[in-house]
Amino acid sequence: MKTYLVTGAAGFIACKTTEMLLDQGHYIIGIDNMNHYYDVQLKEHRLNKLLLHKNFKFYQHDIENIEVLDIIFQENTIDAILNLAARAGVRYSMENPHVYLSTNGQGTLNLLEMMRKYQIQKMVLASTSSLYAGQTMPFSEDLPVNTPISPYAASKKAAEVMCYAYHNLYNLDITVVRYFTVYGPAGRPDMSIFRFIKWIDEGTPIRLYGDGTQARDFTYVDDIAQGTIKAIKKVGYEIINLGGGNNPISLNYVIKIIEEYLGKKAVIDYHPAHIADIKETWADINKAEKILQWKPKISLENGLKNSVDWYLSNKEWVANVNCDD
Repeated sequence: MKTYLVTGAAGFIACKTTEMLLDQGHYIIGIDNMNHYYDVQLKEHRLNKLLLHKNFKFYQHDIENIEVLDIIFQENTIDAILNLAARAGVRYSMENPHVYLSTNGQGTLNLLEMMRKYQIQKMVLASTSSLYAGQTMPFSEDLPVNTPISPYAASKKAAEVMCYAYHNLYNLDITVVRYFTVYGPAGRPDMSIFRFIKWIDEGTPIRLYGDGTQARDFTYVDDIAQGTIKAIKKVGYEIINLGGGNNPISLNYVIKIIEEYLGKKAVIDYHPAHIADIKETWADINKAEKILQWKPKISLENGLKNSVDWYLSNKEWVANVNCDD
């Protein structure tokens, strides 16, 4: 049994990753500041499930506070860090860029300092496919992602290169996993899948930025969590894509499938495409298959079915979840 520190533990991906690690018998130290970037009801829903596990210990603190981190690391013997805490969202990063660099950049640096100080050798850092804007698809890890087009992507790039510096200086073992459009039950309400399901069911017009032909490499949260856990293995320093690995799937197709599962038609309110949005994403996952022996298992259709079923089972309280920008 290992002890893992998981940051952002009440978040969408981190919660599922923590659940899987707990099910494997590991001990988890969770950190989350429970901020209000999106409706905190979802974070509380996820966290309450984790708190039922006897091997889960929770700190409601912020990784930006290095003094608090120092106390946490003094109190616990930690085998590895899964840094899944982040300020996410391309559009909101344009409104409040300072907090993105503070959490994603400074927060990561604080954890690296804790690793150096307390002689912890392993970190898995969650990064993003948003770094591939303007590159040739399918996106492979060796592409020169040196021109991020949003503060969010820039802050993630800063975290990646800081990790490399600490790997180089202190021989820390770090796997950077670049996630591609993660969706699933209890997902983020600022993401399209959660919103589309809720809005179609309620008869609320979908706010669609662009004409719906924009496409993503959608990846189910359980697959992402399993890949994140596999990334704990010793690699030196590697950047590895975790994505569906299939041809990009359009938002129009996603809406069609959700309509079929709900038995309702979407009302669509079209808006201009956002300047910081990528038109299409598509992961080359050959490296993940080779190094981590990982590939996704859940099809989009099955993943959407699971997401719709979760929504319908939790509809009474999810009705009050705010999905506004």
